[in-house]
Amino acid sequence: MPAPGFAAIDFGTSNSAIALPGDGPDGAPGVALVELEPGFRTMPTAVFYRADEPGRYFGRAAIAAYVDGLDGRLMRSMKSVLGSALIEQSTEVGGGQSVKFTDVIAGYLLHLKRCAEASAGAELRRVVLGRPVFFVDDDPARDARAQAALEAAARSIGFAEVLFQYEPIAAALDHERRVEREQLVLVADIGGGTSDFSLLRLGPARRGRLDRRDDILANHGVHIAGTDFDRHVELAAVLPLMGYRTLRPSARPGDAPRELPSSLYFDLATWHLINTCYAPARVAELRRMHGWYADPAHHRRLLAVLQQRLGHALAAAAEQAKIDVANLGAGGQALIDLGDVEPGLQAGLAEPAAAAAIEADLERIVDAARQTARLAGVAPAAVDTLYFTGGSTGLQPLVARIGAAFAGASAVRGDRFASVAQGLGVHARAVFGAAAA
Repeated sequence: MPAPGFAAIDFGTSNSAIALPGDGPDGAPGVALVELEPGFRTMPTAVFYRADEPGRYFGRAAIAAYVDGLDGRLMRSMKSVLGSALIEQSTEVGGGQSVKFTDVIAGYLLHLKRCAEASAGAELRRVVLGRPVFFVDDDPARDARAQAALEAAARSIGFAEVLFQYEPIAAALDHERRVEREQLVLVADIGGGTSDFSLLRLGPARRGRLDRRDDILANHGVHIAGTDFDRHVELAAVLPLMGYRTLRPSARPGDAPRELPSSLYFDLATWHLINTCYAPARVAELRRMHGWYADPAHHRRLLAVLQQRLGHALAAAAEQAKIDVANLGAGGQALIDLGDVEPGLQAGLAEPAAAAAIEADLERIVDAARQTARLAGVAPAAVDTLYFTGGSTGLQPLVARIGAAFAGASAVRGDRFASVAQGLGVHARAVFGAAAA
């Protein structure tokens, strides 16, 4: 059988995967995910650049290098840069080195491609890439530029033919392989960067059609998801211990106290902006602001975070606290160890506080689900199935809220981290066929 010559890539905000043609359980043509790391078919979307020597680490190795304290720069959530002004800029990675964000993305995609080519035993020249419904909300021009930047990165590493498919539609194609009757399905693909919805007709009689445009009733989404939840949790539970939302002393008697500037805190809680907080000018500015802090401990802790470059560790701790609270359920409280900032320092995150921190985001996501049905002209009661995929659908309050908006629909959970990649592989097989490149 000739080598396939094509692949499908789910380049996610938090995790990524790549699919190749393969045989299904019954021997029929199917797709299979590549083992990107020993025992894992998905890999964190992370790159670590070493400052002391040339070289990069990817995925779990990148995170381990950061945790082990190697000198260098950890980069995550690179997908979030697409559509922003940062995509055309360079960023410092340590040791006097800098790299363009486009090259960071291309380098990560190249690593995925090489893993797939090693598995396939052949060069891969064609690819289907997943994309969110909107890279950028309410800005079609920036959204188009985001897709063009991702396509350019894919072409720069050797893909001659690049096609795109919406990620929630890909998840639907994966789900359809197990559907036994025709139904209206609302796919909720909620990952690290975006919450995307598609309403589709699925069923055995439609399976295998190359042109599915008539089956797609509506697409909608918002640029809110797991990394936004993490940011709000960090701002609510961690950064107040470093002065966030506290009042500075009045300059003159009788003056109303003012809140400390918040921009540094916002950047410190945003993965792809954390490294900007370590710039010498920002550290020097914070040093000069010690008199602005009513509690000297707040200033001391924040300065320690910048000097020791602990921003990514704080973000990871907030993410873990969110997960822990979700697992503990009502009445549970997660403890966040901040001993690297100050010996013995801890923050607590209770379930009500976590829910309050992300309430506005949850409501916007649920409204996007409702809007998808409205765009299709379909009443919520007519939706047969809610299909959940994406890492953030592990957050039960979010799933419950969406379910309540479509109370008559059955809830089905896909593979949170692999459904999109599997569906992209199904689509790649349909559009490219099984011929060699």
